[in-house]
Amino acid sequence: MTINAVLLAVVIMLGLSLARVHVVLSLLIGALAGGLIAGLGMTDTLNAFQEGIRNGAQIALSYALLGAFAVAIAHSGLPQSLAGAVIKRIDAGGTSAMIKYLLFAGLVMMSCFSQNLIPIHIAFIPLLVPPLLLAFNRMQIDRRLIACLLTFGLVTTYMFIPYGFGDIYLNQIMLKNVGEAGIDVADISVVQAMAIPATGMLVGLLTAIFISYRKPRDYQQVAVDKEAHDAVVANDALSKTAAGAKTQSKLKTLVALAAIVTAFVVQLYTDSLLLGSMFGFGVFMATGVVKWRDADTVFNDGIKLMAMIGFIMITAQGFAEVMKATEQIQPLVDGAASLFAGNKAIAAFIMLLIGLVVTMGIGSSFSTIPILAAIYVPLCISLGFSPLATVAIIGTAGALGDAGSPASDSTLGPTSGLNIDGQHDHIKDSVVPTFLHYNIPLLAFGWIAAMVL
Repeated sequence: MTINAVLLAVVIMLGLSLARVHVVLSLLIGALAGGLIAGLGMTDTLNAFQEGIRNGAQIALSYALLGAFAVAIAHSGLPQSLAGAVIKRIDAGGTSAMIKYLLFAGLVMMSCFSQNLIPIHIAFIPLLVPPLLLAFNRMQIDRRLIACLLTFGLVTTYMFIPYGFGDIYLNQIMLKNVGEAGIDVADISVVQAMAIPATGMLVGLLTAIFISYRKPRDYQQVAVDKEAHDAVVANDALSKTAAGAKTQSKLKTLVALAAIVTAFVVQLYTDSLLLGSMFGFGVFMATGVVKWRDADTVFNDGIKLMAMIGFIMITAQGFAEVMKATEQIQPLVDGAASLFAGNKAIAAFIMLLIGLVVTMGIGSSFSTIPILAAIYVPLCISLGFSPLATVAIIGTAGALGDAGSPASDSTLGPTSGLNIDGQHDHIKDSVVPTFLHYNIPLLAFGWIAAMVL
């Protein structure tokens, strides 16, 4: 196991990322190292990497459309209205603690809704969070806590609630692959299987709020914050002085809600976030909230908004394909299996730990599940785990490492909004805090689920 190519590739990738090498370069170098260590040779390694990139083309298009949809929502004024309401309450001398916790609750709810109710995924973050930075700074809120709040909603929702992204992860990917690997999943409740691991995520969230990051932290009020505040004030003044502005604002809000419902319904019936985003964007254009002459600009802004995140996710697909091509994931599991020799408690822990390593390397829980299910299901059957415990192990092993991975959108998304003024480091302020607060309790509670279910 000490010379396993997959394990070494992940260690190299994480080490480079922690050394502040760009995530894209870290993924590329890690993939090349893993391929060469496994004996693939440079040509086969690059071919596998390029194949993974081609497989990530749909991801790029989906992220572009999600970005365009999110920018169109911003045109409706919803993010600015929320930011304006918070800033006005602070300016009016409202109760700081009450505003702070209401803000925390709102951010968690929005990140949860982005996975299930309003399927725009992380595209809302760089639009909603930057206007709120002034409020965060005034209340001296530690941005590492904000990263933890957002990541909680992004991860917990899809791993626990079987709707939207959760339907894709739990039903279309996990149960499908577990069923194909040899377990009857007809009577399995994914909510019951994942309830205990989800409780671990909640413990991590409460720890971040009330223990780790409860102390004030100072940030500089740079120009970005002032521009955001000026825009909010200007919009508020305009709504008070311009005739019909209030009515127009309500109309845009209604259109935004109609677009969100349309995107939700289309996604529900087609199982396609790409089509849902496209139809939602179409509603904005058809109603004139996004003018026809401005459509290109809005769409381009959406692409720019999500370009870096999409590019990193595509690169992660290339990394994942090289890891598969090494054919050393199975030996990694077999090597771990030889360590526990029939002991269910040790077996569950090792399987979860391997899931953490693999998911952190790939950067996507959705890509990890098919790899782990084919290996873990026969292993769990042989060790005597129940079908429900097997689903809990695989679901938790896939989710482990999503929070805390440098290449995961669950950490890239929060960074894209919180680092708009250059005061939030991706590794130190997003990756490390979310890793500590979510992977450790998720590992512990996932193990408990495997033992009691």
